[in-house]
Amino acid sequence: MRSVDELIADGVAGRRVLVRADLNVPLDKARLREGAAAITDDGRIRASVPTIQALREAGARVVVAAHLGRPAGEPDPQYSLAPVAARLGELLGTDVPLAADVAGPDATGRAAELADGGVLLLENVRFEAAETSKDDAVRGELADRLAGLADLYVDDAFGAVHRKHASVYDIAQRLPHAAGRLVARELEVLTRLTESPERPYVVVLGGSKVSDKLAVIEALLPKVDTLLVGGGMCFTFLAAQGHGVGKSLLEADQVDTCRRLLAEAGNRIVLPLDVVCAPEFSADAETTVVPVEGIPDGQMGLDVGPRTVELFGSALGDARTVFWNGPMGVFELAPFQAGTRGIAQAVAAVDGLSVVGGGDSAAAVRQLGLDEAAYGHISTGGGASLEYLEGRQLPGLAALAD
Repeated sequence: MRSVDELIADGVAGRRVLVRADLNVPLDKARLREGAAAITDDGRIRASVPTIQALREAGARVVVAAHLGRPAGEPDPQYSLAPVAARLGELLGTDVPLAADVAGPDATGRAAELADGGVLLLENVRFEAAETSKDDAVRGELADRLAGLADLYVDDAFGAVHRKHASVYDIAQRLPHAAGRLVARELEVLTRLTESPERPYVVVLGGSKVSDKLAVIEALLPKVDTLLVGGGMCFTFLAAQGHGVGKSLLEADQVDTCRRLLAEAGNRIVLPLDVVCAPEFSADAETTVVPVEGIPDGQMGLDVGPRTVELFGSALGDARTVFWNGPMGVFELAPFQAGTRGIAQAVAAVDGLSVVGGGDSAAAVRQLGLDEAAYGHISTGGGASLEYLEGRQLPGLAALAD
């Protein structure tokens, strides 16, 4: 797989380079309607800067393609990349105009007028239904138009490499291509997790559903020393142990699977000892901490408790390699933040490689005001990271390997 630095070494001055970036950031829709700064977490934009800046400094004319949210294959103002263009320009220290279309007349005209070191952001690629089409020919038509905007292609959108989309997969078959610095770093870290982890190797999984993480659990169990399970998904495991879980999230159809996994793993799967319960999910809910054996019928578990944080923290304290994906509770609300905060701090203190597996975990680190530099790596692609660890072939990476 060719790197963007190899591409630069061969000479990119005066050439147009289409960079597929992952700029899918969360927006505050109310602030957006008021015309105020609406981006609530610019982590993915910041992660895209090194590759774009390196190309600019080498004299390339950079055309950036990205998506935002899930528009229905047509222009939708609430998903416009206008706020992203403004923030990207601030981070790069240069004006970043936004094309009015994806690969239409405005994008074509603006791309043709780019100066050396200039940057153009295309409008949301998912405003074109062809971007996500299952039909190869339909995607190919959009890829042809995108290819007409540039001479070279760089994929730096790790968060999208598991998608067979026009701007991720098909475009790489039409232009000389390379992997951006972010994609290269993600692959370096994930390779260490899958091929040569320093031991003890501890994985922390949270989030809401066992079914979302089942494949990665199956893939990782033979490789890890300890698997710590929290978040909403822990209640299906607790039910498999015979505990009542009250009104907590439960996937009844996964109880037998969890029971099998517990039997196969022995003591390598570690579950919570206590949970923070409330009668409902709200910022002013009255909370109680109860042992997992005594969750009341009318209560729901919404975070792991202090004994669990201590238990999980002890396991993490000896680890040399850690992968964490998924919060321990509904950290968005203050009464249920302590578990995720405690685990995040324990992961940050690991004497070795600590990897935050993107998605809600990365959002939690930022929302809780923790030091990002304390972690070995914070992934930009939760879904892509999990699929890679499952052993799946990711279309975007397969296209770059050609």
